[in-house]
Amino acid sequence: MASDDFRDSLRRAAQSETRSSSKTVLIGTMARLAGLAGLLVALILIPTTALVAVTVSNATDDVLDLPLELQDQPSAQTTRLLASNGELIAYFYNENRQDVPLDKIAPIMQDALLSIEDARFYEHGALDVKGTLRALVNNASDGQTQGGSSITQQLVKLTLVSQATTREQVQAATKKSKARKIRELKLAIEYETKHTKKEILERYLNLAYFGDGAYGISAAAYHYFSTSPEELNARQAATLAGLVKNPVEFDPNVYPEKALQRRNTVLAVMARLGKITEAQSQKFQDEGLGLKVTEFPNGCVSSKAEFSCDYVRRYLLTQNALGSTLKERQVRLERGGLTIKSNIDLGMQSATDKAVTSTVGATDNGAIAALASVEPGTGKVRALSQSRPMGRDKKKGESFINFVVPRKYGDSGGFPAGSTFKAFTVAAALKDGVDVGQTYNAPKNMTMPAGTYKACNGYGTAEWKVSNSTTSGTKNMYSGTRESVNTYFSQLEKRAGLCKVVRAAESMGITVPDRDQVGPFTLGVTSVSPLDMAAAYATFASGGLYCEPRPVNEIIDANNNSIKKYKPGCTRALTKDQAAQINDILRGVQEPGGFGYSNGTGLKIPSAAKTGTAQDNQSVWYNGYTPELATASMIAGVKANGAPRSLAGVKIKGAFLNFNAVGGSSLAGPMWAKAMQKIQDQLAPVNFDAPPSRQPTRRAFRSDTSRDTTRDTAPDTRKPKPDRG
Repeated sequence: MASDDFRDSLRRAAQSETRSSSKTVLIGTMARLAGLAGLLVALILIPTTALVAVTVSNATDDVLDLPLELQDQPSAQTTRLLASNGELIAYFYNENRQDVPLDKIAPIMQDALLSIEDARFYEHGALDVKGTLRALVNNASDGQTQGGSSITQQLVKLTLVSQATTREQVQAATKKSKARKIRELKLAIEYETKHTKKEILERYLNLAYFGDGAYGISAAAYHYFSTSPEELNARQAATLAGLVKNPVEFDPNVYPEKALQRRNTVLAVMARLGKITEAQSQKFQDEGLGLKVTEFPNGCVSSKAEFSCDYVRRYLLTQNALGSTLKERQVRLERGGLTIKSNIDLGMQSATDKAVTSTVGATDNGAIAALASVEPGTGKVRALSQSRPMGRDKKKGESFINFVVPRKYGDSGGFPAGSTFKAFTVAAALKDGVDVGQTYNAPKNMTMPAGTYKACNGYGTAEWKVSNSTTSGTKNMYSGTRESVNTYFSQLEKRAGLCKVVRAAESMGITVPDRDQVGPFTLGVTSVSPLDMAAAYATFASGGLYCEPRPVNEIIDANNNSIKKYKPGCTRALTKDQAAQINDILRGVQEPGGFGYSNGTGLKIPSAAKTGTAQDNQSVWYNGYTPELATASMIAGVKANGAPRSLAGVKIKGAFLNFNAVGGSSLAGPMWAKAMQKIQDQLAPVNFDAPPSRQPTRRAFRSDTSRDTTRDTAPDTRKPKPDRG
């Protein structure tokens, strides 16, 4: 029986200490206590004067009501988020801790901890009666509080606190009461019957709090000395061992003098116990603390890839592999010691970061710049960047809104993508059998009568007055797309069918509200994120496969077991021939004579692109790609609450934008080029597949203007308005 083992353990301890102790009063007390079932430990630990308020019956009831076994649950562990090359991006934790086995903890660290906390640890049981009696005598003689708890008793308290899930449970595990002390003793005795001393010491060292956010010896060693627990020396070990008594009071970062004093006390005790020599002790005491602090920031703020990191975090909180509820997933992420292998490429991340911050300043109120890069054929998210850093300081331009990703991952409603949506109209037309040579007379202005377009629900749309600001005349799919001729696309959309154009966009990951199923849909009235558009354009690059954006490659648990390995989630949106035809059309934007090429956005390797400028200059886009990487570039006007506004009149990098300066290739294009011209060295010079029908005029194409002046109809009211091209 557990209670009999408890009683026998106390009786043996009391008899052993009785033979060696010279304090007859305490010996008599111990002898009498050995006959009591539930109060033995309580009366040994608590001076007689402190027992006035506690009756025997009440204390006995407390003992009988408490559990006799400590649940050996895993302690909270730190989760690591890694880049695609294994480099650390960020930590997620409730308590910064990484458990290590005892044989990976320097013996001198073990000696230091035991010297100052429980020198007789390997000699006594769960209760160190001699240490307790010594503490009682010292407390009674000078009024000072001296702890008598063994390492096992301390471990019980630490475990109860660690496993607490409510404030009340924490208070119950830490409040000063006789019932709690009795509980700890009972649990400690039971725990020692099932665990070896080394197992207890290992768990204690991994569970103890060393201050300044460092839980466990591994986090403490790396935090204070930037070394592993295996490499700690005597001086460092003494500093850490001294912290566990009061990690706040002896915090070396805050109170270095107190920490030094405490460390020297530990060194002196170690010398007295023979763990180090007197000479070594004195030598170390004469030296400074020797701190070499490494910070372990919790979360994504100030990480190497702030908004990529936050996207990964919010993506993980939707994954059932981590739990069936949001709360379960959050607990697993912050306490589970997971290793998250992401698909973020830090080289690409660096390039996109520099591109956005050099284009739009963090404090350029009224504008946001963003880039998103996705790998075609796999959906791997390689980089996400925006011009505003993460944080709460609005004076520094900081924000927690992630403008690069969809609302559910970043709280941004997105921005209209302008003429970049024309690619979906081309896709729908090709899927419907329309030849690339299909020509239409595209005048400067046109009126599309009410009912010309049918939404997917069968209802006809209102009259649409559409106009160009680029060129006019007879155009085919090549020239009409490259010159971004609105009146050409109003007719091509009619030929393909509005609903089919909408379905083509949806097949490439674009969410289309019913209210956006109107004539101007082809001109980009739908609000989207750069990540949406990068993934959509990656469909063309991959040969027609749309792959859902995939930020995570694998989740591994604390025991190095794979929880989930992510595979590409791809569906065929286009045939290979259709994708090849679109690539051939869009290559003209990047090649000699195209909008992009004339503005220096061309690459050394094959690439294609489409520009876009939303109605009222709310946003400008440049969606470009190679066979290996699709990158969407966006600069948008934003109000203080994150809602869209016009870019006209916004001050960027010290210069005000006038209406005519706002264009896809003139603003978003150069930012795209800053990133991709660096990234292209990481990519292979792979060519696009040849299209089934190659236009002979493709190489001879010449733009009528050196910059994209397209203005696409994207009215918030969805009512037809004159388009500015």
